[in-house]
Amino acid sequence: MSRHVSSTRRWTVTIAAWLVGILMFFPILWTVLTSFKTEAEAVASPPSFLFFNWTLENYAEVQSRSDYVQHFLNSVTISLGSTAIGLLIAIPAAWAMAFQPTKRTKDLLMWMLSTKMMPPVGVLVPIYLMFRDAGLLDTRLGLTIILTLIDLPIIIWMLYTYFKEIPGEILEAARMDGATLWSEIAYVLTPMAVPGIASTLLLNVILAWNEAFWTLNLTAAKAAPLTAFIASYSSPEGLFYAKLSAASTMAIAPILILGWFSQKQLVRGLTFGAVK
Repeated sequence: MSRHVSSTRRWTVTIAAWLVGILMFFPILWTVLTSFKTEAEAVASPPSFLFFNWTLENYAEVQSRSDYVQHFLNSVTISLGSTAIGLLIAIPAAWAMAFQPTKRTKDLLMWMLSTKMMPPVGVLVPIYLMFRDAGLLDTRLGLTIILTLIDLPIIIWMLYTYFKEIPGEILEAARMDGATLWSEIAYVLTPMAVPGIASTLLLNVILAWNEAFWTLNLTAAKAAPLTAFIASYSSPEGLFYAKLSAASTMAIAPILILGWFSQKQLVRGLTFGAVK
């Protein structure tokens, strides 16, 4: 009886997991399929799923209308740049909070997390004016700075959680052997926390890649990443769904491929320290 109940539960969980996975993946699949339709077929009712005239004209027009490579390079530069700077700041900060805590450490962590709860539009005007006066509007440097700042609380929180799982005795032993502060962080702490750091890096790259609010408000043409590339297909004349889907597919494809190939590392990092 117990085996039957266990088997039924396992099949129920499996089917539920597949249903959730299909529901989450379906919008992406529909976007990809729509990108191969004509504009008439994209808005047809009832819509066609597989049986339509497949075409590559949307991709050709997107390529001819926009400089996809430039937008792609902007996204790569901004995402990797903000992630690298964020890690350089967050690793020492998380080390200090995890291994040299004060009575205000928890309050500081909660304050940093609370900044993520504020609507970005609430600080758009002052940041826009500061960026304008500093000459950072429509620049890769400006977007790198703002994305570093908005994602820094999440990076510090994640690294703090991972570092707390590392026994402090190991660092104490390194100090007794004469390790300096830099050596302790670079050669003892960082190698032990590689899974956690890697998952933090991947998550921050994804967050920076998908950021739309700041990229649309602080860029125009020169530094516009792929999120602005997608938004350019919404015009006063209306939405061109097939071309918009083609642009969306071209924008999300690189990050989907990255997530697919790094999923094992991402899951390993997110569960780092969960089982002792």
